[in-house]
Amino acid sequence: MTAAAFDRAAALARLADEEFDVLVIGGGITGAGVALDAAARGLRTALVERADFASGTSSKSSKLVHGGLRYLQQKEFALVYENLAERQRLLDNAPHLVQVLPFLIPLFGKDRAVNKTMAKAYSTALWLYDLTGGLRIGKRHKRISIDEAVAHMPTLRKDKLVAGFLYYDARADDARLTLAILRTAVLDHGAVAANYSPVVGLLKGEGEGGEGEAGGKVRGARLADGTEVRASVVVNAAGVWSDDVRALDQGTHPHTLRPAKGVHLTVAWDKVRCDIAAVLPVPKDRRSIFVVPWGDRVYLGTTDTDYQGSLDQPECTGDDVAYILGAVNASVSEPITEADVLGTWAGLRPLVAGASSERTADLSRRHAVSTSDSGVVSVTGGKLTTYRKMAADTVDEVLKGVGRGPSAIRRSPTKRLRLRGADGCDRVTDEHLRSRFGGESRVIEAMVAGSPDLGAPLLEGLPYMKAEAVYAARYEMAHTLEDVLSRRTRALLLARDAAVAAAPSVAALVGAELGWDEAEQARQVAAFTALAERERAASGLPPVGARA
Repeated sequence: MTAAAFDRAAALARLADEEFDVLVIGGGITGAGVALDAAARGLRTALVERADFASGTSSKSSKLVHGGLRYLQQKEFALVYENLAERQRLLDNAPHLVQVLPFLIPLFGKDRAVNKTMAKAYSTALWLYDLTGGLRIGKRHKRISIDEAVAHMPTLRKDKLVAGFLYYDARADDARLTLAILRTAVLDHGAVAANYSPVVGLLKGEGEGGEGEAGGKVRGARLADGTEVRASVVVNAAGVWSDDVRALDQGTHPHTLRPAKGVHLTVAWDKVRCDIAAVLPVPKDRRSIFVVPWGDRVYLGTTDTDYQGSLDQPECTGDDVAYILGAVNASVSEPITEADVLGTWAGLRPLVAGASSERTADLSRRHAVSTSDSGVVSVTGGKLTTYRKMAADTVDEVLKGVGRGPSAIRRSPTKRLRLRGADGCDRVTDEHLRSRFGGESRVIEAMVAGSPDLGAPLLEGLPYMKAEAVYAARYEMAHTLEDVLSRRTRALLLARDAAVAAAPSVAALVGAELGWDEAEQARQVAAFTALAERERAASGLPPVGARA
């Protein structure tokens, strides 16, 4: 086996030359988890992604690692228990990427009177949350006073605030987590992974259905560049695109998923001034909005609506902006306006279809694993928090078709498998680097020590250094300017205008690493700027450079 490297050229060579036990289609959090679980069990593992790693839902989630407090209302007690168990495993296995986050639930009422029914409902739910597994985090919920609630979020409407609850969950940068899982699979367990490698067909051999691609058992996949990747089992972990992969297998396009769109907005921290997260009620709706601090930014969301448009380009619309701002402004004394929005993101949840009359918010977040007649194993549904359990269940199914006997580990080892960067993260003193790279921060620090100019800011208003962009190109398989500014860093989400302004200088910096000439740099800048402008226009927000 060729030595593992997190390098696209090396990955493409291995895909063409080697045979694998399992080929994973999809480089989001689920596919990454499957690749790590399979490789850690000793299976020869490959993963291909049609675009960039985590470029779909896995970079556009609410970024919360949580049990799902509202699932208790649906009596999904076993699901909440599983979620909270997985939350604790992530806190243990990726302490640099996953942090405990306190949440405030403010209670509002008329004439300073507490709605006893509502207060009791929250209290009961939070006790159930603690007992179902929330206490694993080491803290239990408590009721707090008006003054305590205001101390955590001074912009709350004091004329309506009557009390509050405090409970605990966790958060993570979803794109960074996905990348860490993939790098662990490749660098520590010998897997191979390649982004920008779309599958255009499945290879099928002899079987009950006959020979060739029209029938028989799946034996791999054909990539857009003509490469044929040979594998005993193919896993469909393509998220909202899973039905597209099923169509390659079955010849017809099924409708097993019901995508739901989730939208978030980013504003400056001083517009909210919260030191912890908050859960705000949406007036006249059975939903809540999260308010989550992220450095010197705060993000607001999410929506949960049926989605019928393009899977490749879900957009935050003007109606989405109005919904979120309206919900937040009903609870705060200092209204947030469209001009305050610094960034947006829209992602699609790959929910398993239920009754058409159900709201997407009420559909279960459970996952499902199935195997087609040709042997394609599909994993659908689920959520960020439970990616590891989804992966373990999927590889359990994969082992039925691999036929490697006792050479593969039969039980998943990932419950206690620490991710890249976890070791040594407690010795990193720079909190920004620690929360992104953990123990691997030493590489960034060495780069800056060797070239002090790499310690300069990458763009205005955010803590990223130039070294981080170079690191992304050199060690994290960043292939485009968007990869660097949207997912390896989160500049596009946190400060769209600043990201566009910095695009030429970042393209020059990254281009020197990736071999871009001036024409390619200009093309990358134009593509990124067009993406940012398209997002801005769809949401009806002020143009770049036009803010007061």
